[in-house]
Formats: sequence, structure tokens, C-alpha cells
Amino acid sequence: MMVTKTVRLGLLAIGWLGMTPVAWAEQSNAENLGKTKHLANQPVEGLVAADQTIKTGKSLSQQPPASTVKDWIAQIKASQVQIISVNLEQTEAGLQMTLDTTDGTLETPATTVSENTLVAEIPNAVLSLPEEETFEQVNPVLGIALVSVTSLPNDQVRVAITGTDAPPTAEITASASGLAFAVLPGTVSTEGTEEEELEITVTAEQSGSEYFVPEAGVTRTDTPILDTPASVFVVPRQVFEDQGITKFSDALRTTPGVSQTSAPNANFNNVNIRGFDVSSPSLRNGVPEAFSFSLPRDLSNVERLEVLSGPASIVGGQISPGGIINIVTKQPLSSPFYELSASYGSFNTFDGGVDLSGPLNSDQTLSYRFNASYLHSDTRVDVDNVDVDRISIAPVLRWDISDQTKLTFEGLYLNSKTPQRTGLPAVGTVLDNPNGEVPRDQFVGEPDFDGNDRQIIQVGYNLEHQLSDNWKLHHTFRYNNFQIEQREAFADALQDDLRTLERSVFFGQDNFNNFQATAYITGQFETGPFTHKLSTGIDYSFEEDFFNFTFGSVDAGNIDIFEPVFTGIEGPIPVAEIQGRDTNRGIGLYLQDQLSLLDDRLIFVLGGRIDFIRSSTESFSDGTPEESQSDTAFSPRVGILFKPIENVSLYGSFSRSFQQVTGISATGELFSPSRGTQYEVGVKADWLDKRLSTTLAFFDITQSNVLTTDPNNPAFEIQTGEQHSRGVELSAQGEILPNWNVIASYAYTDAKVTEDNNIPVGNRFANVPEHSASLWTTYTIPSGSLAGLGFGLGLFYVGERQGDLENSFQIPSYFRTDAAIYYKRDRFKIGLNVKNLFDIDYIESSDDILRVNVADPLTVQLSVSYEF
Repeated sequence: MMVTKTVRLGLLAIGWLGMTPVAWAEQSNAENLGKTKHLANQPVEGLVAADQTIKTGKSLSQQPPASTVKDWIAQIKASQVQIISVNLEQTEAGLQMTLDTTDGTLETPATTVSENTLVAEIPNAVLSLPEEETFEQVNPVLGIALVSVTSLPNDQVRVAITGTDAPPTAEITASASGLAFAVLPGTVSTEGTEEEELEITVTAEQSGSEYFVPEAGVTRTDTPILDTPASVFVVPRQVFEDQGITKFSDALRTTPGVSQTSAPNANFNNVNIRGFDVSSPSLRNGVPEAFSFSLPRDLSNVERLEVLSGPASIVGGQISPGGIINIVTKQPLSSPFYELSASYGSFNTFDGGVDLSGPLNSDQTLSYRFNASYLHSDTRVDVDNVDVDRISIAPVLRWDISDQTKLTFEGLYLNSKTPQRTGLPAVGTVLDNPNGEVPRDQFVGEPDFDGNDRQIIQVGYNLEHQLSDNWKLHHTFRYNNFQIEQREAFADALQDDLRTLERSVFFGQDNFNNFQATAYITGQFETGPFTHKLSTGIDYSFEEDFFNFTFGSVDAGNIDIFEPVFTGIEGPIPVAEIQGRDTNRGIGLYLQDQLSLLDDRLIFVLGGRIDFIRSSTESFSDGTPEESQSDTAFSPRVGILFKPIENVSLYGSFSRSFQQVTGISATGELFSPSRGTQYEVGVKADWLDKRLSTTLAFFDITQSNVLTTDPNNPAFEIQTGEQHSRGVELSAQGEILPNWNVIASYAYTDAKVTEDNNIPVGNRFANVPEHSASLWTTYTIPSGSLAGLGFGLGLFYVGERQGDLENSFQIPSYFRTDAAIYYKRDRFKIGLNVKNLFDIDYIESSDDILRVNVADPLTVQLSVSYEF
């Protein structure tokens, strides 16, 4: 039976105390008013409609009657529900506000409207927050001017949400832990003149938070980036949408210290961070994605990319010394959201996709997200059948089992077909060739044979259970099936005439099965003056790869790089065939404690991880017995951070990483894991009321136990090699003025060989520029007849790089300019992106002296999207 608690409470209180309503209210209010804490400052995008849901809590009449005035007063206090926190949360669909309580259920209030303000008065409630007296947030989202939560007499709390042009609406849902407000900005009637309609309905949805994300899950904690003693850089989805990016590695182009190492339009998404290759493994939603291979990528279901620079095996097990990338996928929304998008551009490039989300039942305990996309491109190569085709399907289902437990199922099907290689010899591109310059759109493979086909099927689940107010359990399981087929007319050598390329044939197949399981606990507690944020857990991985590689020669395999004649590959003569199975197993145990004191102004991070790795290889070709190797590695992490003022932090850190190195030396000893060791110091700051973030970092990384030729037995290797990288990185991202967003970076990277028996000491790493810088900025007109019209500009500088580790040739520097113009009206957006605006010729990266990867010329892309 539904009971109106407000009326009952008022009548009972007046009758028990023998007071007038005013006198009783004044006394009750004086005894119970608390303070309010401002906990959030995050603008939000997306508008949706929803129905109101009302639930009831306990009735005061259920309590036994009091016999004295003292008992009556105590009973009243006990019945008042304390609101202990006010939170604004970002979702794609709208503004989610939650009022959290300690004990007791808040009654869902009715709402009223006064001019542009939606008002909800919550009965039988008091504010009990530690700091400020009221909660106020100005302009949290486009269309909302102010959100405030204040105390009223008669033990009521008033929530007021003021719209910019019209009163908002809200879906209010009660639970045992508080109230949730799903707020929708209001719309103004479009009746009137055409000019008035333009003034009202055209909106600029872009805001500072779309370029600045204050927290990242790559550390497996909810610690703000400002409070993390490490270099963390986040590329939000809005950035690569504004840039018109469809390739994973391109989305990292604005990240400090990142350099490209793969060809445009390739299935390889390799990048270097701080000089070291970080292609594998990556994290997906904070959990290792695979053991030893690099998956194909698609951005259609990616919410953001998080980059943790430097050795960080504590979060990923065996990783590169350069760092690790966390891919955060789109998750279900609590309100309906539907979007269609498509683009068309140069080289007959088409990309289309759908993004659907919302609840599946009336109480919103089941919700889903569905992303699907298809891409086709003819590429810059001037021959047929050197194309890109990619299809991606990514469903997600979330079940809110209770207020404490959430279970999310996630799947992915990705089929990607690209050229195997499109590189050209360095002689004739970056080096002089007496025969002339090789055309940039030339292809020296076999178009009817070459290809790189990759398919992945991924399924898994993520379980989160709130053990208590301070402790939470996370458990993830994921299965990957990854299949590869690679075919290539492989370049072996350039003859003395500098135009005849000798080629052989390579054909390879892999079938990977990978299992990943993770369980960890996060929590907070206090000991004396310290507040602890603890994270501890276990990771398990198993992977097997059935492989089949064929190397062969072919009749008429040579080709003229200036005037190629494609004869096709028929009946290659096998020279070597290798079949077998590789297996890898790993268990990692880690513990990290983040200790805070002095009101979170001084933070210490102490952590460590121990990994147990076993790998084996079995050959089916020659019956060689299985060979296996087991290794153990401990990876510590230590950090300190001090905040002299609230928005500035100074930090220093020490961290290590490891990677297993398989094989034996001439003396029969197994190789030890290679180790990465980093020292880093830096300063971070949030500016302009937390709309702009900057980071300055100085780092020094040493990779030891690198394989190099054994001087006493050149047929074997020893682990005396060492490589070193040090440098400076500077980044900024966010909103510098209203509607003016920016993401920028600069990196100085000095990456060299410091010890080796084969490579000269002092040689620089391949594809790593000493200086690199990037800038991407957009501005959207906020009002007037041109409201919603925006412009974007991108500047990318990459300095001179070495083409290989032997430093046999250099890749010239380049400066590229991109531009964009777009228009947003209601839920419709149209945009035009131009990449390489001035059509400069430059080299993106290099595989070796026979394969340098030519960048795309000027390209144009027109895109449209509509939300409904």
C-alpha cells in the first residue's frame, strides 16, 4: 500500500511534540542541517526522453509509539534519511545525478516547474556532507544552466535544475542507496519566425569534457589522473570523431611520445611509445587482451583510448618498456540512444555504422549496446584488388542484478582484409636512384595474391560486486579466437641496376585460441593518518597458436619497380614449410596500495607483481620434441605525489616491466626475461575550473637483457645488449575558452643502443623521431544564426628518423596539416575532413631498406550522422 510519508511525518511530529508546525520545523531544522560536498564537474552530451518511475520506502507508522518527548525526538531523528553525497555522472544519453544515503530510503518526490526550473522537494531528508553548505554546479551540460541541492525547513531537501531556454524533465528512481535523476534538457517551442527557430533549435553539443577525461581505468583504480604518479594520456572518442579517424594507430597521433611504425591501411596497428614497440599486448577495459599477438582494430565500439607510458607490468603482466594502451569500449546506457552514421571520401572510401543502446525492461535492470560498422577503401595504390574491407559487430548486455551486483556480457566479431604490404624500396623514395623516383602509388607485390586477412571472435563477461561501502570485487573472463592468413610476394633484394626487385613467396596461417581471466578487489580503509586505496588480484592467461608457414620461390619472381608487370603467383616451389603449435601460460599476482594523507595532498603508491610464465613450442614438420621454458619475474612500482595546491601535483616514480625471451645460449642456458626500468618525474595541473589539463614529464628508461650476437660463437646469442631511452613530454587537452577545444603534445625522445655486439653503440631506434609535436583544435559557434557551425585544424610535425636499427638510411621529417568544417543542428551532424591539406609527400614509417611506407596524399572525407 502506497503511503504519503510527508503528510504522516508532519502530523505525527506536530501531535507528539505539541508544537505549531513552524516551531517544530525550526527546531528540527536547527538540529539536523548538514553540509554539502561538491563532488563532480563533468559536462555531458546526449538528450533522451524517459518515463517517470516512483517507488516508496518505509512508513514512519511502522515504528512503535514513543512514550516520552525524548523518545519522540530520537525517533524523528532516526527516521530522517541523511544524504551523504551528490554526484553528477557523464553518459552519452544525458545528465545522471545521484543522491547517495547512508541508511534508509528516500521517497521519490513529485516535481514542479517554475519558469525554467524543475523543482523536487524530498521529504524526511537532511544534508550531511562534509564540506560546503550547498551543492551547486553551473552549466553541467548544454541546455542546463544550474543544478543545486539545498536544505529546507521541515526536514526537506530541495533539488532545483534550471534549464537554459526551457525547463528540463527528469526521470527519478529510488533505491536502497538513494535517488537517481536522469535529467533531460527541455526544448523550446519552435512556433514563430524562421529566424527564431534557428536561434532556439541549433545547438553546439561540444564541451570541454569531451576533450578532457579526468580519470582513466588503465591503472585499475578510480584515481583521478591528477593524483596518479605516472604519465597517463586519454584520447576521448570526440577527438577521433572530429578528426574523421577510422584507423586505430591514427587515433594515437596526438599522444605525446607515440610514433607510427605501420603502413597506412594495413592490418598491423603498430606504434612506438617512448621509442619501444607496444603493439602487444594491449588492455581492453583494463584487462589484458591477449598474450603475444596484436589484434586487428576497429574504432566503432571504442569510447576512448588510455595510454599509460613507461614500464607498467603491474597492470599488464609482460609488456613493452614503452607502456601499454587500454581500449575502453562503449557500454550500455540507461536511456534510449540510437545513431546512424556514414562517410564517403577519397579512394572510394565508404564507412557506415549504427550505435544503439537503451534499457530492455521497465525497471532498467537490463540494458544493451549494439555497435556495427562496415568499411571499404580502394587505397592509394594504383592497381586493382589492393583494397581494405572491414566489418565489425559488437554487442553488449548488462544485467543489474541488484544495487550491489552488475554483470556485463560483451562480444566482438571483426573481419578485416587489407594488403599485406604496400611499402617501396628506400632507393627511389627517400634515397636517390639514377633511374628516377618511384611513383608513390606504385605496388611491387602481386595484387591477385597478396593479402592479410584477419578474423577475431571475442566473447566474455565482467562481474562487479559491491562487497560493502568501501570494497568492490571485479571478475572478468574473456575468450578470443583469432585467425590470420598472410600471403605475400616478398621482397628479397634490389639488384645492382637499382630497378629489378627479387622476390620470393611467403604464405602463413595462424589459429589462436586465447583465454584470459582476472579477479581483483579494490577498497579503501584508514590506519592512523593514512587513507589507503588498495587493489589486489590475480590474472590468468592461456594461449595456443597452431601455425603453418610456407616459404618458396616462384618463376618470373623478379619485378621492375618502375614498370611492374604482374604475372601472378602460380605453383610456387616450396623451399621450407613449418608447422607446429606454440603455447603460453601465465599467472600474475599483484598488490598495490595507494596511501594518502594531509587531506590527499601527499600520496604514496607502493606496489608489486610477480608473474609465472611458461611457453612451449612443438614442431609438426620434422617431429622435433616439444621444447618449453618457464620464467618468473617480479615487477615493482613506487610513486610519490605532492599537491602544493588543489589543482597542481608534483610526482616522481620508479617502475619495472618484463618480457619473456625464449631460447638458449651456446652454453645451454635458458634466456632470462628482458627488463625495462624507468625513472620519471613530472608536474600535472588542471586549469580553468578543471576544463583544461596539462602534464610535463621527464623520463629515463633502460631495457636490459637484450639479445645480441655471441662474440665467441656467432651462431648463438647472449643477453648483454642494452637499449636506452630518455626524454621530455608535454601535453595539454581540454577547453581553453568556451566552445574552443584543444589537444596538443610535444615530445623529445633520445632513444639509442647503449650496449650491443652487432649493432654500433649510439645507433638510434628505427621510426623514432627526436622531436615530434601535434595540435588538434576545434571551435564551435555557440549562438546566433550560425550556431552549431564549427571548424577544426590539425598540425602534425614528425622529425627525422632512422629507417632501421643499423641506421643505414634516414627518413626525412614532415609537417602535415589537416582541417575540418562541420555543422550540428539538433541531433544531425554533417562534417568535411581534409587530411594532408597541402598534399605533401612524406614517409609514414619503415620496415627496412626494401620497404618504406608511403603516406596517403590529400584525402577528403564527407560524413553525416543522426541521432534519434
